[in-house]
Amino acid sequence: MRKKALVIGGSLGGLFAANWLRAIGWDVSVFERAEDDLASRGAGIGTHTELLAVLRRLGLRVDETIGVNVQTRICLDHAGRITHQARLPQFMSAWALIYRLLKDAFPPEHYHFGASLARIQPHAGGVTAVFADGATERADLLVGADGIRSTVRELIAPAIQPRYAGYVAWRGVADEWDFPPETHAELFEKYTFCLPDGEMMLSYPVPGRNNDTRPGRRGYNFVWYRPTDHREQLPRLCTDASGRYHGMAIAPPLIRAEAIAQIKADARALLAPQIAGIVARTAQPFFQAIFDLESPSLVYGRVALLGDAAFVARPHVGMGVTKAALDAEQLARALAGAGGDIDAGLAAYDHDRRRFGTRIVERARRLGAYLEAQLKPPSKRTLQERRRDPAMVMREIGSNAVDLEGLTA
Repeated sequence: MRKKALVIGGSLGGLFAANWLRAIGWDVSVFERAEDDLASRGAGIGTHTELLAVLRRLGLRVDETIGVNVQTRICLDHAGRITHQARLPQFMSAWALIYRLLKDAFPPEHYHFGASLARIQPHAGGVTAVFADGATERADLLVGADGIRSTVRELIAPAIQPRYAGYVAWRGVADEWDFPPETHAELFEKYTFCLPDGEMMLSYPVPGRNNDTRPGRRGYNFVWYRPTDHREQLPRLCTDASGRYHGMAIAPPLIRAEAIAQIKADARALLAPQIAGIVARTAQPFFQAIFDLESPSLVYGRVALLGDAAFVARPHVGMGVTKAALDAEQLARALAGAGGDIDAGLAAYDHDRRRFGTRIVERARRLGAYLEAQLKPPSKRTLQERRRDPAMVMREIGSNAVDLEGLTA
C-alpha cells in the first residue's frame, strides 16, 4: 500500500516536497490556504547551481529561459561611477517562474486551494489534519511547508518565533523597455550594488511580465536594505492611509503614498543616479521586514518542517528557494533510503537539514551584522559591525559561489 503525505503550503517549498515525495512513489496531496493561484506573487531571485540541479533531477526542463544570465557584478558610488567590479556568473530568475515549473508538474486534482489548517491530531502510525471547514485528512506524514508564519509550526512548537533583524528590504521591478538607452547599456545585464552609509542596495535583471526572458521584455529588480526600528519606524510603515495598523507586514497596495514618495526621494539623495532612476520608474515599490528563524527540531512525531517553516535565513545568502529544494529532496531520499521505516527516515532528515539550516542562518547573520548594528550607538558596535568591505559584499551577497557542501560537513 502506498504511503500517504499531506503537504501544508502550496508555495515553492510545498511544491518541491510534493513533487519529490511523488517521485519516490508516495500518494501526496497539497493544501494551500490562499484561494487562488500564486503565480502573480513573489519577485526576482538569484539561483544557485544546486537549485538548477534539483529541478533537473525532478525531470523538469531547465534551459536559458530559466532566467537572465548575469556575468558581472559592479559597485557604484554616489556619483554613479564604478568603484569595484568582479566576474561572478549567475542566472537571475523569478519566484513565479520556478513556481510555474513545479505547479505544472504536479497533478492539479491533488492541489487544494482555500484549505486552512486548524488542528493536527497525531495517532499511532500517522497523523490527521483538521481544516477550518471541518474536513479531515489522514496520512502517514504531514509536511509543514507553509512559510515563515507557519501554521504547522505554530501548532506543534508555538515557542519558535521569527526574530526581527532590525531592517527592512524595499523591493520593486522596473520594466526593461522603460530604461533610458544609456542606463540600459551601462547596467542592465549586470548585478549592481550601491552602498550608502548604513544601507545596502542591490539590483539585477530578472524575467519580466509573464516570466518573459527575451531582450526588451525583461525586468530589473532592486532590493534596498534600510535599518528600521521596530518601535516607531516599522509600525508607521505598516499603517495604511486610514490609520489601520497591519502588524509587521502590509500588502503593497496599502502602503501609504507618502511612504512611496519618501523612498523615491531618499533614492535620489543617497544612491547612484542610475539606480535612483530605476526606483523612480517603479510603479509599486513595497517592503518586507527581515527576520530569521531557527527550529531546534525539524521533526515532531509524523510532522516534518521544511523550507521557511523550519529555518529562515536573511536574504543576503539568497538561499530561500535553494534551501527549500534541497530540504525536499533530502526528505524524500531519507524516507526512500529507510526501507519503509518512516521514523528512521525522518530522523535522518532532521539530522542532515537541521545542521545545514543552522549554518545558513549563522552565515546570513554575519552578512547582515553591519545593517543590524545601525540601530546601536556607534560605541557599542563591534569591528565587524563598524566596517564594510565592498569587495566582500559583492562576492558574498546572494552569490552562486558558495560551498553548500561545506555547510553540511
